[in-house]
Parts: sequence; C-alpha cells; structure tokens
Amino acid sequence: MGLALLQAAGIGFLVFVIVVIVVAAYIFFSAVKIVKEYERGVIFRLGRVRGGPKGPGLFLLFPLVDNMVKVDLRTVTMDVPPQDIITRDNVPARVNAVVYFRVVDPNKSVIEVENHVLATSQISQTTLRSVLGQKDLDDLLTNREAINNELQRIIDEQTDPWGVKVSTVEVKDVEIPQQMQRAMARQAESERERRAKIIAAEGEYQASERLRQAADRLDSPTALQLRLFQTMGEIAVNQNSTIILPVPIDLFRPFLRDAGGAHDGAPRRAAEEARPAE
Repeated sequence: MGLALLQAAGIGFLVFVIVVIVVAAYIFFSAVKIVKEYERGVIFRLGRVRGGPKGPGLFLLFPLVDNMVKVDLRTVTMDVPPQDIITRDNVPARVNAVVYFRVVDPNKSVIEVENHVLATSQISQTTLRSVLGQKDLDDLLTNREAINNELQRIIDEQTDPWGVKVSTVEVKDVEIPQQMQRAMARQAESERERRAKIIAAEGEYQASERLRQAADRLDSPTALQLRLFQTMGEIAVNQNSTIILPVPIDLFRPFLRDAGGAHDGAPRRAAEEARPAE
C-alpha cells in the first residue's frame, strides 16, 4: 500500500515538473522576440503603445503583458487590378497600373489603419478611376508621365496619415475597343498621306524656283549653246544610233537675216543698172 502511494506521488511530481518546464519554455519563447534588419516592432503594453518602433535586434517582453507587431519596411510592389473607365471624350477604356510604396512610420501604419496594404490598394483603384476619367483619350496615350505624377501625388497625400509613402505610380496598359483602334489607324494613315502631299508640293515648289533661276541664267545664246553641247555629250554616252536634238531658232536668226538681205539686194541693183540706160 505504501509502495503504491510512493509510485503515485512520483508520477504526480514528474507530471508537475513537465508542466513547469513546458510553461517556462512557453514563457521564455514568448518573451524573446527577434526583429530583422528590414523590420520594426511596435510594442503594446497593456494595450498602449510603448514608445517608438523597436529594432532590429533581440528584445525581451513581459509575457501576457507586452505584445509586439512586426512591420515590414521594404518597398512593396502592388498591381492595381484593371479598371473600366470612360474618358472625358466618352471613349470606354480599360486601364491597369502598378504602385510602389513603403512604410515610413510603423506606429501610424499599425494604429491608424487596420491593413495598410489593402487600404493603399483600394485608394489606388479609386484614384485611378477618378483621375483618368477626367482625361481625354489623346492625353491618356501621350501625356503618360504627367498623369503618373498626378496619380502619385494624390495617392501619397491620402496615404500619408497612415505612415505610408507612395514613391511611384505607373499606368501599365490602356486597352481601347477594336473599332476605336481601327479609327485611330485610319486617322494616322490620313495624317501620313497629308504630310506626304505637303512634302511633295514643297519639293515641286522648290524645283520650280530652281528651274526659274536656271532659265534666267540660260537667257544668253552662249549659255544655251553650252547647255546644248552638254546634252549632246550626255546622249552620246549611251551609244545611240539616232539622236533627235531640238535646236533653238535663235542660233539661226543671224543666217536668216543675211539671207533675207541678199534676196532684197539683187532686185535693187538691177533697177539701179536699168535706170541710166533709160
């Protein structure tokens, strides 16, 4: 009987020791906290914030009294889901974006907002629809940098009370209906044709100016004759058997004038010779 009581007492003591060891281990591990280099710890003691953020390093907390919330300080890359919008000129579009942000005040990110990542995502979607809905489609496609800066400024102002700094906002893609894409393609093609016609007309105008200047320089017979010889030299290079070459009439006017004077002088001399005989 006494042996059984001793055995029961021994088993009870062993269980008690095991329970004490387990409780002590739980208290020890719950009291020791390690904060990494890119983290900060916000410590609550009996529900109240205890000073500023702690870390990095090893910290000892009072079990059942202190509680620590870890906050990641690294930059978060968050994709904004595609948003359906209608631009100011009544064109439906579907846009998405990417937001880069990080926590600069761990205490505010824990106290002021329940989930700063979710809150930043929701405010980014709302701001994206609101800002892009006030822009024309041409501005949305061409002034991308100005729109990104405006989005970043507005989102950063709204997340600043939460201790969150939005560094960059980029509009990734703008999807428009197929009909609008075809209309824009036709518009671009018409614009290219207009520019081509303007360039061709400008070329003709400059060519006409050059031709007029060349005609002014070729006004003398000597210049015309030199140009004629140059043309004959260019044609002779091709080894043509037949050459049809226009000759300016100005080259033959002196000969025609002499020939006309000779025909007029013969009757006049005959009349003069017949006059004394009478």
